[in-house]
Amino acid sequence: MSTPSDVGRSAGPSVASKVFAILSAFVPGESRLTLSEISRRASLPLPTAHRLVGELVRYGGLEREDRRTYRIGVRLWELGSLAPMRGGLRELAMPFMEDLYEATHENIQLAVLADLEGMVVEKISGRASVPIIARVGGRLPLYTTGVGKVLLAYGPQELVDRVIEAGLIRHASRTIVDPKRLIDDLERTRLRGYSVTRDEMTDGSVSVGAPIFGLDQQVVAALSVVVDSRIRDPERLAPPVRTAARGLSRQVVESWDRIEPIMPPTTAATWSPEGTTNG
Repeated sequence: MSTPSDVGRSAGPSVASKVFAILSAFVPGESRLTLSEISRRASLPLPTAHRLVGELVRYGGLEREDRRTYRIGVRLWELGSLAPMRGGLRELAMPFMEDLYEATHENIQLAVLADLEGMVVEKISGRASVPIIARVGGRLPLYTTGVGKVLLAYGPQELVDRVIEAGLIRHASRTIVDPKRLIDDLERTRLRGYSVTRDEMTDGSVSVGAPIFGLDQQVVAALSVVVDSRIRDPERLAPPVRTAARGLSRQVVESWDRIEPIMPPTTAATWSPEGTTNG
C-alpha cells in the first residue's frame, strides 16, 4: 500500500521544475532555440515542452521569433530587475564604477558570489577597452578572475575547499591549477587587500580587484578593473580600485537595509573607512 510520501516521490517533476528546466535551456551564446532543442535540453517530452512553451509565450516569459525559434521574453528581464541584490547594489555602485572608468578608461566589473562562481552584476566597457567575456548576469570562475579571487580570498575556508574539490580547470596560459599555489595567492590577496590576475581567465588581460564590505565585515561583492596584459605594472591600478571599493563599502553600510547580504561573515579581514586590515 502506498503512503503519501511514496506518492510524492513517484509523482515526478513538478510543473514549476519543468518550467525552470525550459528557461534554463537558454545559455550564453545560445539564446535562440527551437522547440526540439528546448525539449531535449529540458529532458521533457515534445508535447509537454510544446504546451509549457506556449504558456510561457502567452505570459511573456518567452518570445517566438519566427515559426521555429524562441528566446527569453522581456517579462523575465522585468522580473529579474526586481532582485534586491542586483538592483540595490547596482544603484549604489554605478557612481563609483563611473568614476573608476573615467580614471582608467578600462573595463570595470562588479560581481557577487553565486554558489561556486562570481556573477557579474554590472560592467562598464569603453570602445578602446580590451575585449572580455564577462556579461551582466553571466558567471565567472572564482579562481581565475580579479573579482572571483577577492570573493574567494575573503570567503570562508569551506568555499575554498569546495572550489578546489570541484576541480581547477585551465582557462588560459597562466591559470593556477595547483591547489597550494592558489591558496598562497589567496593569502597574498588578503594581505595586500586586492587581487591581481594576469592571463588566467583569458590570455591578453590583467585584472585588479578589491572587496566591498558590508556590516559585520561581510564581503558582499567585488570590484575590478580589467586591462590589456601588456601593461607593465598592473599594481598601479590598485589605488584607484581600492579607493572606489572603500567608497562603495561606506555606501553599502549606510544603505544596508536595502541590500541583502549574500555571504556569511568572514574573519579574514575587517574594514574601516581608512582601509582594510587583516586579522
